[in-house]
Amino acid sequence: MWRATTVQACGLWPFAAGSGAPMTGVPLGQHLHTGATVCGDPISWFTRARYISNPSLFMLGMPGLGKSTLVNRMLIGMTATGVVPLVLGDLKPDYADTVRALGGQVISIGRGVGGINVLDPGAMGEAAERIGGEAGRVLLAEAHGRVLNMVAALITIMRGRPMDDHEQSVLSACLHHLRERSTPGRPPLLPDLLRVLDEGPDRVRAVTLDRGDRQRYQKAVDPLHRSLIGVLDGPLGDTFASETSTRINPNAPAVCVDISRIGEADTQLTAAAMLAAWSDGLGTVAAAHALADAGLAPQRWFFTVLDELWRPLRAASGIVERIDALTRLNRSLGLGDAKITHTLKDAEALGNEADRAKARGFVERAGMVVCAGLPRTEMEELGKVIGMSQREIDLVSSWSSPPGWANPEASSEPPGRGRFLIKVGGRPGIPIKVAITETERNLHNTNTRWAGKDLPQPRSGEHR
Repeated sequence: MWRATTVQACGLWPFAAGSGAPMTGVPLGQHLHTGATVCGDPISWFTRARYISNPSLFMLGMPGLGKSTLVNRMLIGMTATGVVPLVLGDLKPDYADTVRALGGQVISIGRGVGGINVLDPGAMGEAAERIGGEAGRVLLAEAHGRVLNMVAALITIMRGRPMDDHEQSVLSACLHHLRERSTPGRPPLLPDLLRVLDEGPDRVRAVTLDRGDRQRYQKAVDPLHRSLIGVLDGPLGDTFASETSTRINPNAPAVCVDISRIGEADTQLTAAAMLAAWSDGLGTVAAAHALADAGLAPQRWFFTVLDELWRPLRAASGIVERIDALTRLNRSLGLGDAKITHTLKDAEALGNEADRAKARGFVERAGMVVCAGLPRTEMEELGKVIGMSQREIDLVSSWSSPPGWANPEASSEPPGRGRFLIKVGGRPGIPIKVAITETERNLHNTNTRWAGKDLPQPRSGEHR
């Protein structure tokens, strides 16, 4: 296939025709049918091309077909335009090497490696002090909301169900009490929260409606008290009971929170670490915007990556509401995001219809939906949510087929690897093929455990 500009190929008109492929944003790959270069990313399509009304991306696809490879390419391209990527919870890790190559900050979280103090307002608290006045108080109130939501998320994960409304009121009163009495420069810790519940100051007791009766107060707060003890003494304690080991640097060109040291089977800690990283990272973005609005820092754009979304979704009933609250708290211009999961069935597996509806809303609200290979039944369900033609369903479902058996010696890859369909609203999808460069290949290899190893070979006389 040959390509040329309209100037070079003008003599071929009317036989030469433009493909209409978008050319704004990060170069992603070639159009599968025309070979034209396709460019795009949520921030460029929102701010420059105006193709989408929401700078967000939702990506679905079976494992091993290149989802994180495409996102890595977007991160590299957007960094060149001044956008700051924030990978908030890297599980494998898929993005840490890319962030290091970009000169960014990689923070490790896990038992014995590093932790996050969920009561620390972090960058938002520091920004509120610098700004002062009414704007500073507003930012501090938002920081309080993030801390409250994060502590409630930890308790929800421990219990396997949502907190009661009156318990959230008690928790909020405890956090206000701690903030008013904490030493500047030393944020409170979860053990301090337990002590406040033990002491029962007037502000907290008023919320419990104890009417001066100590036994009524203890009966009201005991379930919350037990849950907090479970957080501290259970599987989450080592990671969330002490001070934050390394804070996010808002001036870094890219940031990755690496949680790959946490074991695959440790589902509670994995979900909690991901939510804590999201809360801390999105709070850093809110602080940066507030400082820019006050004229104390330059305006910066951020792009957050929330990968393996299915893990925290399945952690506990009601956790979807916590994720929704975390990702909705900052809606100002300057923040794009990518949510990545495997299939819509991750949402359908949730415990109740309210949670399932909220999870489907992540897809419905996305400005861009990118599909790698998915089974036909999954594509038909997705078509009901975002609107897909039968031809698009057939194309994407064909990418989920495994490679053939014909040549077992060859290093054949799945036919759908590197192929994606980009959907925006009701427009026809754009099918692309991504071919990675050698540099990208060296930076991003999700099969590092298998690299450079001699696989077991059959002994002489054995059947292959």
